[in-house]
Amino acid sequence: MVDRVKGKLAIVTGAAQGLGAAHSMLLAQEGARVLCTDINGDGAAETAAGINDALGAGTAYSIQHDVTDPAAWEAAVDSARDNLGGLNVLVNNAGIGVAGNIETCDFADWQRCFSVNVDSIFHGCQKALPLMREHAPGSIVNISSIAGLIASDTMPAYNASKASVWMLSKSIALHCAKKNMQIRCNSVHPTFVDTPILDGTAKHSGLDKQVLLDKLARQIPLKFVGEPSDIANAVLYLASDESRFMTGAELKLDGGISAM
Repeated sequence: MVDRVKGKLAIVTGAAQGLGAAHSMLLAQEGARVLCTDINGDGAAETAAGINDALGAGTAYSIQHDVTDPAAWEAAVDSARDNLGGLNVLVNNAGIGVAGNIETCDFADWQRCFSVNVDSIFHGCQKALPLMREHAPGSIVNISSIAGLIASDTMPAYNASKASVWMLSKSIALHCAKKNMQIRCNSVHPTFVDTPILDGTAKHSGLDKQVLLDKLARQIPLKFVGEPSDIANAVLYLASDESRFMTGAELKLDGGISAM
């Protein structure tokens, strides 16, 4: 299949690397025009430039974007209006994890985790919906985590924030449906994915990257760690009209972990 999101106008946050870069490229390859945003503005620009080199000038744009700042969200939505001509796909991908169990997690880190992972979606949806309504049908895709559905004793801030993304997505979905906006909202819940974040995890743990990948794979029934394309394919489906009857749902991409 080709052109699965032809004519769609998308914002992807956290697009400088990893999952966000993969989402941006695949959406563009399938016909969307994309605004790549990231607090790392240079990284977002590199992602957009790579898309334009591959698919032609004007396919992608970029903006430096602090997703915790409502004013920065207004600027991003304005950029979508000015450069893309509108907006009907919002991929809230930006997110962070923080260290510490319930006894050792610093409260400032807890607040930062919620600010980036949850507040960003509140601000983003609130600022984007007026423009999305003008270009419906539309789709909001919120990247949560399997850690939002299955807890760990070592990451309460991440668990709680990603669970909030899960439930917030349902509330947004029901609101949009009640208002007959023709805008859907769903959450995606990946497990371990081989992105640059794992490079930092390996360094922090003192493990060779391949040793870490093998260790993580042993926790997954399918016995391998996901690739960014595995998650991007799900985002593509949710962004497309193929999923027009799907809203308020959670898509688990966990290699079978939640089935155990």
